[in-house]
Amino acid sequence: MSRRIKRTVSKSAAHAERPKTARHGRSRQDKDRVQSERPSAHRPHGKPPRFAEPRREKPAPPAPAKAAAESPLPTKVQTVTVTADEDNMRVDRFLEARFPGLSFSHIQRIVRKGELRVNGKRADSKDRLQEGQSVRIPPLRLDTPKAPGALSEAQSNTLAALKEMTLFEDADVLVLNKPAGLAVQGGSGTTRHIDQMLEVMRDAKGQKPRLVHRIDKETSGCLLVAKTRFAATHLTGAFRSRSARKIYWALVAGVPKPKQGRISTYLAKEEGEDDTIMRIAAHGDEGASHAVTYYAVVETAAQKLAWVSLKPVTGRTHQLRAHMAHIGHAIVGDPKYFNRENWELPGGLQNRLHLLARRIVIPHPRGGVIDVSAPLPPHMQQSWNLLGLDTSRFDPIENAPEE
Repeated sequence: MSRRIKRTVSKSAAHAERPKTARHGRSRQDKDRVQSERPSAHRPHGKPPRFAEPRREKPAPPAPAKAAAESPLPTKVQTVTVTADEDNMRVDRFLEARFPGLSFSHIQRIVRKGELRVNGKRADSKDRLQEGQSVRIPPLRLDTPKAPGALSEAQSNTLAALKEMTLFEDADVLVLNKPAGLAVQGGSGTTRHIDQMLEVMRDAKGQKPRLVHRIDKETSGCLLVAKTRFAATHLTGAFRSRSARKIYWALVAGVPKPKQGRISTYLAKEEGEDDTIMRIAAHGDEGASHAVTYYAVVETAAQKLAWVSLKPVTGRTHQLRAHMAHIGHAIVGDPKYFNRENWELPGGLQNRLHLLARRIVIPHPRGGVIDVSAPLPPHMQQSWNLLGLDTSRFDPIENAPEE
């Protein structure tokens, strides 16, 4: 079913898991402890807490500073200072926010060559900036527009694949249902990814749609893309101000107790010989960032498995996967964080990551709200069917706090 509210077209996801759904409506929006904790609203006599408090309307976030969000591309070397709003922002995302027209490949190239410097030193694209630091930015350029012409067969196939993934699209915004196993951006040994696929959507001026956030390669679901510089500026600002709301669904080992709660930890990257994971860290550890997640059990399969809904307040790497493993209920099929001994995968379930970026709610750059839901991917739908889980059940994470 579709309806029009304000100036943007929207569609609504039915509980029956109909694909390609979205809707516009009105916006809904402690001491840190390295442990899972109950939310403030709870029942007496040891009963599981409920997210009983109704969601309060959140004031519209302030528009990002124009100096930081709409800087013209420098034609010569310039030095800029990291603002308070940009504190703890990754180097690559800092460049994306300041210069939305830059391609991912161009950002990686100038960082890899050492042309960008932070306080006079080389930086990695994943390094996090601190307020007050000086960043040397070399001359930048947009990718050269390609002459218009007919798409090749490969390009036509790529465009068709993107259209098949599309949950919502208008002149400014695109929301894709990213399949599990397809990377969002390139990396070592990765040749096909969403950022590369978006090349076929360049407009007459040579500008291609821009990623404004990311999800893990093995995670499926809602991926937000800006089709214009205007949209990129506003959507990036919405993520930075945490006015974007994301909800994930996961299948986890065991049943978390309490059935609804808040996980608050610090996370830091740990480099291994063959892999990189996020570890639980202490406040003040080098590279440690605060991470907060609300969780709620929606339904259980005996006491062996639970369907859990997750609302991340922060957006750290592998945050949900690391947090669920931290409280002893790792996500089924997670190759990095599932290490429960003597635990056997129930028959019929595929040994793949059972994590879905189910829903995203974010202010539309031109007014109204984008509210899009993604259906379960095939391997998770198979598990839901085998376990008799009902996707139409009320999701209690709806009433979890926003911070």
